[in-house]
Amino acid sequence: MTVFILVSGMFTGTHIWRDTAARLTAAGTEAHAVPLTGLDGPRTATAGIDLETHIADVLAVIDSVGTAADRRIVLVGHDYGIHPALGAADRRAGRVERIVYLDSGMPRDGAPALAAVPDQSLRERLAGRAGPGGEVADGVLPPPGRDEWRLWGSTAGIPGPALDRLTALAAPQPLGTLLQSLRLTGAVASVPTTGVLCTGNGASIEMVQMLVGFGDPALRALVDPRVTFFELPTGHWPMLSCPAELTDVLLRAAAGEGHRLEPVDAAAPPAHLRPFLLEVPDVPRERHGNVDLYLPDAQEPRPAVVFVHGGPVPADARPTPRDWPVLRGYARYAAGGGAVGAVLDHRLHDLADYARAAADVAAAVERVRADPRVDEDRIALWFFSGGGPIAADWLEAPPAWLRCLAASYPVLAPLPNWGLSGTRFHPARAVANAGALPLVLTRAGLEMPEIAATVEEFLTEAENCGAHVEVVDVPHGHHAFESVDPTDESREAVRRAMRSVLSLVGDGVAHRDDAWRAAV
Repeated sequence: MTVFILVSGMFTGTHIWRDTAARLTAAGTEAHAVPLTGLDGPRTATAGIDLETHIADVLAVIDSVGTAADRRIVLVGHDYGIHPALGAADRRAGRVERIVYLDSGMPRDGAPALAAVPDQSLRERLAGRAGPGGEVADGVLPPPGRDEWRLWGSTAGIPGPALDRLTALAAPQPLGTLLQSLRLTGAVASVPTTGVLCTGNGASIEMVQMLVGFGDPALRALVDPRVTFFELPTGHWPMLSCPAELTDVLLRAAAGEGHRLEPVDAAAPPAHLRPFLLEVPDVPRERHGNVDLYLPDAQEPRPAVVFVHGGPVPADARPTPRDWPVLRGYARYAAGGGAVGAVLDHRLHDLADYARAAADVAAAVERVRADPRVDEDRIALWFFSGGGPIAADWLEAPPAWLRCLAASYPVLAPLPNWGLSGTRFHPARAVANAGALPLVLTRAGLEMPEIAATVEEFLTEAENCGAHVEVVDVPHGHHAFESVDPTDESREAVRRAMRSVLSLVGDGVAHRDDAWRAAV
């Protein structure tokens, strides 16, 4: 007998599991939704309610199930619910057959649930409520109004009446549950896991595989064969938007099914470290702080193209992005075309780092413009992948010296689970102020759907405001196509985008070597 124990997320209680639990029971399993103190039942005083209180709530349900050897417990944690679920599983590791992370983060020992709150400004405000000795403040976080749920996750797929009911039954979240750190002994590491990713909320298996390829130590465990994944094409609350599909996934997860990530091949370079797809000239490179300059053969000041890498990239990733072959290749290509190519490292190591990374980019641009070999009035910025949100600053108020803004397979609007929707890092919104700034967008035809949606949002807004966007399509290209799809189609796309940028930034900058121009 499989026994599902279901733990709800912030502001919600057992009511959200009603349809899913009924379907699980009809399929021949048991299903128990955990009533979390302060979130279920009568609204009582919240003093003293913290994460340990909710861990005790989950333990009580685990212990009530019995200890028969044939009763296989599958513990499901949604959103915040993964924190008390993990805390309980760590203390009953021998009783839990599998843990399901339902569109949730991956909390670690010592981390409070506050770290997973999507709104960065709210995290910063609430962090000050913890006492200097680690004691937890009393108080609550009010639940969202009907139109505010989207700030906590995508509401895609939730029927109107279900969203009304979610709002009506929402409970204030005791601050202690968010501020108290999760404490794990390590026993839970032995329990197999399944991640259920809701693509409408900005997560996908392809994205996780890409992040694993960056070498993040925190993600190494995800290539364990005991770890499986599923995707659901819906928003953050699948128990309300698609309970039948969620039920099927949970049953399959309990059976050990699901997608398994490909382990990193130590004998082969990951995608971001594969060679550049074009032969480019070996031009001089100079390193200045966090900026590398690739210099053309020229006596007079030349225009510059500044390449901004994506991310988040783990802080300890080596080599750092400015030494990735793709970015070096673009910079050398620009130098071969007569412009200074500049590549920088910025500190986008986490989704909370966009402001810091944007400041790094702005400082690097000024460093490039100050170089005597650079024409400070002819600059282009070229953003890649997760660096795309930083472009919003330059779209919002383009300086006169910015002659062109380019982007390749970029994120052009915050993904729903990034917590950036209310921040300035929203290029699709900022493009309305871009004016006559020329834009060159390289679009991957086989892009991850969650990223492709942001590109389409950007293009729609650009059309509405009359912004000029040249779109370079790579119909059969994936995200980071230069590395993963080094085809003739990809090569031509890079050539076309580079020709456009060099033309826009250089007022006729041409390749000095006709033979090299023909070769690339």
